[in-house]
Amino acid sequence: MKKTDSGAGRFGPLSAAGLLGACALWLSGCATDTPHTPTPPPIPTQWQAPLPPAGGGAALPHGGSLGAMSQWWLQQNDPLLVELIMAAEAVSPTVSTARSNIEQARATRVASGAAMLPTLDATASVSRGRSAPVNRATPPISTTAQMGLQTSWEIDLFGQYAAARDADQQRLAGSQALWHSARVSVAAEVATQYYSLRSCEKLLAVARSDAASRAETARLSELSTKAGFQAPATTALARASAAEGNSNAIQQRALCDLDVKALVALTAVDEPALRQKLASTPADLTQESPAPVISVPAEVLAQRPDVFNAAREVDAAHLEVGSARAQRFPRLSLSGSIATSKSHTSASSQRFDTWTVGPLQLTVPLFDGGASEANVDAAKARYEDAAAQYRASVRKAVREVEEALVNLQSTAERSQDAVTATQGYRASFTGTEARYKSGLASLVELEDARRTLLAAQSAQVTLQRDRRSAWVALYRALGGGWTTAEPPVPALVSDVPAPLTPVAITAP
Repeated sequence: MKKTDSGAGRFGPLSAAGLLGACALWLSGCATDTPHTPTPPPIPTQWQAPLPPAGGGAALPHGGSLGAMSQWWLQQNDPLLVELIMAAEAVSPTVSTARSNIEQARATRVASGAAMLPTLDATASVSRGRSAPVNRATPPISTTAQMGLQTSWEIDLFGQYAAARDADQQRLAGSQALWHSARVSVAAEVATQYYSLRSCEKLLAVARSDAASRAETARLSELSTKAGFQAPATTALARASAAEGNSNAIQQRALCDLDVKALVALTAVDEPALRQKLASTPADLTQESPAPVISVPAEVLAQRPDVFNAAREVDAAHLEVGSARAQRFPRLSLSGSIATSKSHTSASSQRFDTWTVGPLQLTVPLFDGGASEANVDAAKARYEDAAAQYRASVRKAVREVEEALVNLQSTAERSQDAVTATQGYRASFTGTEARYKSGLASLVELEDARRTLLAAQSAQVTLQRDRRSAWVALYRALGGGWTTAEPPVPALVSDVPAPLTPVAITAP
């Protein structure tokens, strides 16, 4: 057996450890740059828009929990809506792409973590040929087989690979948040389309009722004209009004059909089956089931997937600045191998076993034309950009919450006025219709009262749809709903948690 030592193997274990320690202490003086500190975004101290009416307690973040986000939709007391949201998420290409991005980010994170570990390779080779001194007439044919293990390890003295690994970990967390963002967006889109369809159905019922009333007025006017009690011009006006009402009903029906087809495209549910479900489960838009809130703390805003992902990008860029700095410092690597070799000829057979530890190699960069410094500057620029994007995403989140709160407050304040207006115009139309039948009012007065009532009824249904849409917008602005708890807390936004404060998010 033959043993050979090279490199660090000649120093012995104590000498090698001493050399490593000395190198680490000497080189640590190079890492004197202070790391970047993420800049917190400016956040208002309180919401400027009024909050929804009291009754639901304080809004609490769901922390990215799938169960909590699903529970928010169950509060609507509309099983068909929940079923359609689940169907849409199952077929959404956006959700599928987000899930694929998670797997890619996870694979990148594993690869960057593996760079910190030693590598181990197995080798094997076989060769056959003649080899002998030149004075030998007939050299024998020899067969040589060799196999062994080779290892190498670059010691991460200054955290270059650890920083890259941690940066990829932050991006993995961000990709998981974007998967939630995709689900929230799909759910909000389906809900908005669903409430649009339900409102369209109510408007269609109003249009059909109005068309039937106009047709009846036209029929009575025709009979009155034939009896000589009304002028032909009055009958012509009644027929024109009936035609207009019928046209409005047909147009409204077409809009409802378009909403149904949009839902079919979103959910991939067969249109006949969807129409049957819609007909068997009518919805009442006047019943408000979303849990009202009286305060929205910053933790709810911080759960927004885009804000969370932007914070993770800031953290990743911050870590990459450190990784770029570490590339300017010396590198220390260690390698080794174990091998066995067997040579066989017709006359003899020999076997050799070898092992090596080393070399322990220190590489000190001296001159690279400014490439390493340029890499640090580029990493700093990416960090500043990520910080700017983070602050912009927080401002956007605040704006969207404020807008949703404004719309909720506006629709709440107008709801009772819309009901009062509809009731008043209905009473006016009923009275005008009675006077018209008694000959005390003209058809023009009746049609004016009818158009006013139709506008009021349509405005009331549209307001109900807008209020539902405002709840959905608040759900989306707060990153996927909220939960409620007592007692309430003041409606303040003290601060958005700075980057490096993870929010628990469940991966698919």
